[in-house]
Amino acid sequence: MWHLCILMALKLEIKAMKRINKQCIVCGEVFLPKTVTSVYCSPKCSKKAYKQKMKQLKNEADIKAMIEKIPQDRAFLSVSEAGMLFGIAKRTLYRFVGQGKIPSVNLGTRLVRIDRRVMEGMFGPARSLPQAESAPKKKLYSLEKEDCYSIGEIAQRFQISEGSVYSHIRKYSIPTRQIGKHVYAPKSEIDNLYNGNDFI
Repeated sequence: MWHLCILMALKLEIKAMKRINKQCIVCGEVFLPKTVTSVYCSPKCSKKAYKQKMKQLKNEADIKAMIEKIPQDRAFLSVSEAGMLFGIAKRTLYRFVGQGKIPSVNLGTRLVRIDRRVMEGMFGPARSLPQAESAPKKKLYSLEKEDCYSIGEIAQRFQISEGSVYSHIRKYSIPTRQIGKHVYAPKSEIDNLYNGNDFI
């Protein structure tokens, strides 16, 4: 019975929360939300917020594509390039240039160039694109007989059963080579495995 009382109390609390007025995050109008999570006063504001979000994502993608085209060793940047790299509006940069706060070189009409080092000194490092992860280097193994142990030699050397050796080789993806009736594995990998107790 007590759990029904708790459930009813929660329902009443949620219902009361729904009656609290909120301010629309788009237009600023105060409204009575239909649900606890409502943040828009109308479908119109909801659609407007969605369009703004899509526009922002597109702008970010466009900026990223443009930044990729700017050579990292370019010493002098156009106002547009400097704005994208350092996240500053072009109008603000032009104002700073006009006020002499940012030294610039004028190469002609609409050809203002700004020293990259000056920008970094004033605003910190430029935006950097995430570096692509380098592919892991493949290990090089020697599977020549003289550089390997046979399964029997491994079992005898490390005092374990041959079945355990096969199990560890499969588990840790250690390469093997069969010569005649015997299976061999690289000494370097086997020594690292058992001497380091990695198999425990």
